[in-house]
Amino acid sequence: MIDLAASFMPEGMSAVTFAALLGTSFAGSLITVAFGIGGGAMLLAVMATLVPPAALIPTHGVIQIGSNLGRALVTFRHIFWPALPAFAAGSIAGAALGGSLVINLPPAWVQIGVGGFVIWTVLGRPPRGVRDWPFTVGAISSFLTMFFGATGMFVATFTKSQALLRHGHVATHAALMTVQHGVKSLTFSVLGFAFAAWAGFLVAMIAAGFLGTLVGRLVLNRMDDRRFRLALDTILILLSLRLIYGGVSELMRST
Repeated sequence: MIDLAASFMPEGMSAVTFAALLGTSFAGSLITVAFGIGGGAMLLAVMATLVPPAALIPTHGVIQIGSNLGRALVTFRHIFWPALPAFAAGSIAGAALGGSLVINLPPAWVQIGVGGFVIWTVLGRPPRGVRDWPFTVGAISSFLTMFFGATGMFVATFTKSQALLRHGHVATHAALMTVQHGVKSLTFSVLGFAFAAWAGFLVAMIAAGFLGTLVGRLVLNRMDDRRFRLALDTILILLSLRLIYGGVSELMRST
């Protein structure tokens, strides 16, 4: 059993770290399918402390493809398909632009900006551009995710603005994020990231995430739409405040 687990671990990763990451992948998928958002950001935060920085965003992207694709498949009949074509086109444009830049956006300002925008859309009325311009949402979020990693909250503001029922929100958001992470991972592959060295790890993380999706669907089925919207808004605000706090703290440390 130990030898089997070791075959999935990247070189230099301990069994304890591997187990912690598998558990986080399971919990993150469960949270996202049950409450609509939050698991990807949680996984990114944990991975940031346990995975080498150069591999963090590319490997997180592939894991999120698996997580979101699994979620989309188990809620397939609820997907709001009209949102996908323009969003996919925007995602390609945003990832291409982000991948072509040789400088990074200041992470602190990205965190503050995204956090503030999401809080505005939760507490106020989403601007018309979010509701009616999926191309723009796809382009901006895909551009940001090349540097920032987890932009599911930004995409969730678009999905939320469509006023879907809880299953429709989860299914559509999963489909949109599958497209976005797929485009991002393809871009990193073109840029030369060696995904093969992480293949076993990625397969194990995706499998753990799919188990979390199946358990999370049970929670979603038992929840009504009012409680789902309340949970979604609460998680979005808490994650946004965490982003803003992290951004402000980084700015204060750099002055």
